[in-house]
Amino acid sequence: MGTVLKIIESFKNGTQNESSFWINFKERLIYIRYFAVRDANKDYKGVIELSQDITDIKKIEGEKRLLDWE
Repeated sequence: MGTVLKIIESFKNGTQNESSFWINFKERLIYIRYFAVRDANKDYKGVIELSQDITDIKKIEGEKRLLDWE
């Protein structure tokens, strides 16, 4: 069984609600997250996948405050 199918199965059977991993792709670092979607009764309804290129985020140092955008 493929990894994604194993993640979805664990969401369906209620053993997990989130899974995260990262991969290198074309010299970029990609952060991938899966989230179980559940209704008010906590019944499984589906999955959301979020993918984000975090290459530049990893280079951040120091801090930038909320009002520093001006």
